[in-house]
Amino acid sequence: MTGNGEPLRLALPKGRILEEAAAVFARAGYDLSPVLRDTRKLVIECGVVRVLVLRSSDIATYVSHGAADVGVAGSDVLDEEGRELYEPLDLGIGRCRMIVAERADAGLDERSQMHIRYATKYPRTTLAYLRRRGLTAEVIKLSGAIELGPLTGLCDRIVDITQTGETLRQNGLVEVDTVCQVSSRLVVNPARLKLDGDRLGGLIDALERALT
Repeated sequence: MTGNGEPLRLALPKGRILEEAAAVFARAGYDLSPVLRDTRKLVIECGVVRVLVLRSSDIATYVSHGAADVGVAGSDVLDEEGRELYEPLDLGIGRCRMIVAERADAGLDERSQMHIRYATKYPRTTLAYLRRRGLTAEVIKLSGAIELGPLTGLCDRIVDITQTGETLRQNGLVEVDTVCQVSSRLVVNPARLKLDGDRLGGLIDALERALT
């Protein structure tokens, strides 16, 4: 329970990461098996923890605004949003890569004077990547089907997440660079950590032991 007698509110993402996170929490002594048994409920009581099952892109928002005390969020979302959250642990789950890709027949020269357009769900991260490389380009924000961009002429390149690259290959795209490695992190609301440090600190310590 939290300091006011309520369970700790844990925000977890839907999908594959939910199962991987539940396994890590189980090793730390937190039984989240009720979450895996009921795929329709969005708020699930798991003893000392109340789990909120959310879209992965919403985890940081819930934790940042105090609607959840702690959560599991991808480093891609955290880097993109840049929220002031405490990130004590890399849980080592949900591993993938953020990559740059283009049409296999494009052969673009990024150092030329041509105007290059990048489409992505991650405009902030993409702009930071371009700055690091000393490049100037137009960045277009999309929400889905990023691979379609180069195929329709909307953009020249995309920045997106991939695990195996199979979707890229099926759409005639090839990787040309890696922006960063991605994994899921434990994120904590800083204000809640001050108010309920014993319980949240205990959770962090237990997870750290489970990871090592």
